[in-house]
Amino acid sequence: MRQMFHAIIFGCLLVMGMVNAPAYAVEKFNLNTATQAQLDEVKGIGPKLSAAIVAYREAHHGFKSVDELKEVKGIGDKSFLKLKDHFVVEGHQKPAATKK
Repeated sequence: MRQMFHAIIFGCLLVMGMVNAPAYAVEKFNLNTATQAQLDEVKGIGPKLSAAIVAYREAHHGFKSVDELKEVKGIGDKSFLKLKDHFVVEGHQKPAATKK
């Protein structure tokens, strides 16, 4: 009987601990403004991939959505699933007007 009581108390404490456990927020970077150094901070992105992201952003006048990360060379479906929660897209850059 005593063991059952301890198990119930332990179970309740365990559940309460899970409910009150802090949620760890992921820092999100804006794909249209993040520096190469900021991109390097994201787990799974090294100097080569961060440079490819910046080059893609410059060549395409910014990102329109986070899904567009899949178009960057070196980011496949699996990588994208791991990376997507680290980014937002705000302030899509428009191409500069060309003079006639």
